[in-house]
Amino acid sequence: MIIGVGIDVVDVGRFMATLERTPRLREKLFTAEERDLPDSSLAARFAAKEAIAKAFGAPGTMHWHDATVRRVAGGPPEVELRGTVQARAEELGVKHLHLSISHDAGIASAMVVAEG
Repeated sequence: MIIGVGIDVVDVGRFMATLERTPRLREKLFTAEERDLPDSSLAARFAAKEAIAKAFGAPGTMHWHDATVRRVAGGPPEVELRGTVQARAEELGVKHLHLSISHDAGIASAMVVAEG
């Protein structure tokens, strides 16, 4: 059963400019594993986290360092949930997230399907 669907699009240049203006934002949004990725990959992970929030009903109680998006060679990206994001997934009955991310021509995008 589909519990939620989310999509997000990020302008990579504008996103990176925001991170440069507000350096602590990088620590708030990303796990240590994600923080040093190339700009387009970082923006794509932010888009993925925003898409997850939308699929979960966009509650303001989730912390983005409670989700890690990992690239898997030869397969779709994976999301590890913990803390506040895991709690919301459990509350909704989410058993699996289907995630697609892409970045090209200065734009990063992500689409999530939350399945129960």
